[in-house]
Amino acid sequence: MDTIHSAIVSAQPSEPHAEAKRRIARAVADARDEIIGLSHAVHANPEPAFEEHEAARLVAEALARHGYAVEHPAGRLATAVQARLGGGRGSDGPRIGILAEYDALPGLGHGCGHNTMAASGVGAAIALAELAPEICGEIVFLGTPAEERGSGKQFMLDDGLFGGIDAALLFHPSDRTQTACVLLASVDVEVTFAGLQAHAAADPWMGRNALDALVLLFGSIGLWRQQLRPEARVHGIVLEGGTAANIIPSRTVGRFMVRSTDQAYFEELRARFEDLVQAAALATGCTGEAVFTGGSSTMKANETLRRRFAANIEPYGIADNPADLEHLGSSDMGNVSHVLPTIHPSLAICEEGVAGHSIEFRDAAASPRADETTLIAATAVAQTAYELLAEPRLVDEAWREFRSS
Repeated sequence: MDTIHSAIVSAQPSEPHAEAKRRIARAVADARDEIIGLSHAVHANPEPAFEEHEAARLVAEALARHGYAVEHPAGRLATAVQARLGGGRGSDGPRIGILAEYDALPGLGHGCGHNTMAASGVGAAIALAELAPEICGEIVFLGTPAEERGSGKQFMLDDGLFGGIDAALLFHPSDRTQTACVLLASVDVEVTFAGLQAHAAADPWMGRNALDALVLLFGSIGLWRQQLRPEARVHGIVLEGGTAANIIPSRTVGRFMVRSTDQAYFEELRARFEDLVQAAALATGCTGEAVFTGGSSTMKANETLRRRFAANIEPYGIADNPADLEHLGSSDMGNVSHVLPTIHPSLAICEEGVAGHSIEFRDAAASPRADETTLIAATAVAQTAYELLAEPRLVDEAWREFRSS
């Protein structure tokens, strides 16, 4: 028995339902090789948003091995997965959603550690399958593509795949542990400027420079940042900047993101961004188009669920921290949180200060510490789900909080 297996099995779970939680922990520990093998396989083969075909296949096959009725693809997304397992005591009970992500970052790989999220979600589902004969209700696993770009969960919401689910649970790896989650509202923007080609030396006056428009947009954003609120973010990259130095570019493309913790202010930022695009186009004699896609919402907190998850990680020696309001990101889990009670806690897989979306964090996502955190996350998610299935009053309490906030 290795040290991770031993630590998970020997810890005394929190009440209530400590004996059932102990069995969940043992089920996760017994499936260690399968869970960590999945994490490392996904990490070794990074697939970007909407292209996670191998990861989705591995997830779907693992769930099928443990008795789940698997739909893959699910809804309109080829890499979405839905798997369901009813309780042995009937379906007249809560429906609890266990979520997973598995998309990678282009050019970087799993610099956000989504491989651990895929594996922990599957691990939680495996553990719950062991106790399914004793529960009343249904376990619903959702493999959700395209979190990094495109907001795949919104597609799945629109497709009805979250219909009837009473709570959604998903852990995220980080450089620090915090069960409370604060998210920036976010939207992806692809900006295209169209000008007119000309010889850059012989007759440049005959062209209209689309690159000038894109450069001017970046300059405008840089000046705009002086007046942005501290929690707002606007950032981007150049996708197309021209084809040759001696040709006035007739087409340029940039990709940007606009973010804020305040939903109303976020709408103001979006409108202002569109104005900046048109101003850059007007100044350079070009045309400009901004296409907004993949919107993610702020996070609607649910203390009822958060407190239960926090209690379930404590026996494994994990100390919670207050929400970090300085290092904020975005996630389409925010979209889910405005539809049903949701939690999105973070657990540390590395030392504090390792930046997300970096080579260092990518490497940490396949480290022994990440493996340990993945197993603990699977255990705590499954234990929290079990509490909700065993005590429908907790589900009612979560919904009352959701509706009143």
